Amino acid sequence: MRTSMLAIAMLFSFLSQGLAQQTIINQIPIKRTSWASGKAMYQEYCAACHGKNADGQGPAAPAFKVEPSDLTALARRNGGKFPYDHFYAVLQFGTATLAHGSKDMPVWAPLFSSLDRDREAVVDQRLHNLASYVASRQAK
Repeated sequence: MRTSMLAIAMLFSFLSQGLAQQTIINQIPIKRTSWASGKAMYQEYCAACHGKNADGQGPAAPAFKVEPSDLTALARRNGGKFPYDHFYAVLQFGTATLAHGSKDMPVWAPLFSSLDRDREAVVDQRLHNLASYVASRQAK
């Protein structure tokens, strides 16, 4: 009995040390924001990873294998033009590349659909307003 308890204690100690070294990302349900405000949606849904200023330096950024994108540099990296259609498509369908080292970048269209069931026009407006807000944040 004493040997069993010692083995269980050692196993628990080993497991807790392993867990302490891992970064844990808490996933919480999506919170409703105004569909009319790209800025409010950005602050609620994107700023934790991409930063309050969209520079890729959000408080959750260190948890990723690859840093979140600096969203203020998208136009600069695309010949001075914000890649609106591509950005919108990433919000809508996700990305084929694992930019964060895993599939941690949410696909926003289904999440927005969960907020506004049977209101596809509102979901599209959310995507448009969020993309337009990020476009307005481009570095000059």
